[in-house]
Amino acid sequence: MIIKTPTKFFLVSGSSDGFSLLNAFDGALLKSGVGDTNLVRMSSILPPGCTEIKPRPKALPQGALVPVAYASITSDVPGETISAAVAIGIPEDESLAGLIMEYSAKAEETVVRDQVIQMVEKGMELRKRPIREIMSISSTFKVTTVGAAFAGVVLWD
Repeated sequence: MIIKTPTKFFLVSGSSDGFSLLNAFDGALLKSGVGDTNLVRMSSILPPGCTEIKPRPKALPQGALVPVAYASITSDVPGETISAAVAIGIPEDESLAGLIMEYSAKAEETVVRDQVIQMVEKGMELRKRPIREIMSISSTFKVTTVGAAFAGVVLWD
C-alpha cells in the first residue's frame, strides 16, 4: 500500500452527552464533523509544508480512513468538568515538520489548553525548532449523566 503524505490540515472539536461512554464519544465526533469517518489515530507530526484549510467535514467521504491526532475524554460522574485540547507548533522553517500535541483531563478548558500549548513549546524546544505559530482548539463538557469532549487535527490531501 502506498500512503501519500498529507498536504493540508484542519482543526475540529466537539462535546456531547450520551447514553453510554461510547455513545457520548460518538456524539462528540459527530459534533466535530468527523463522526461518519473511520479515524486513524496517528502520532503527532505535522508534515513539512502542510497548510491549514477551513474545516471540511462534508468533504470527507463517509467511511473514509481519516488520519487524526486527537485528545478525548469521557466521564459518567455527574457535575464533573472534562476537557480535551490539541495544539500545533508550526516551525519558522517550512521545510521542517511541525508538532502536534494532545491533552485531556478532568479540568477546566483553559487549564487543558494552556497545558497542551506548553507541551508544544517544550516539544519544539527539544527539536531545536523555532516556532512561527501555535494553533490550538479545545472542547469542554460539564457532565450531567455521561459526557465526552474531543479535539483533533485532521490531516487531508
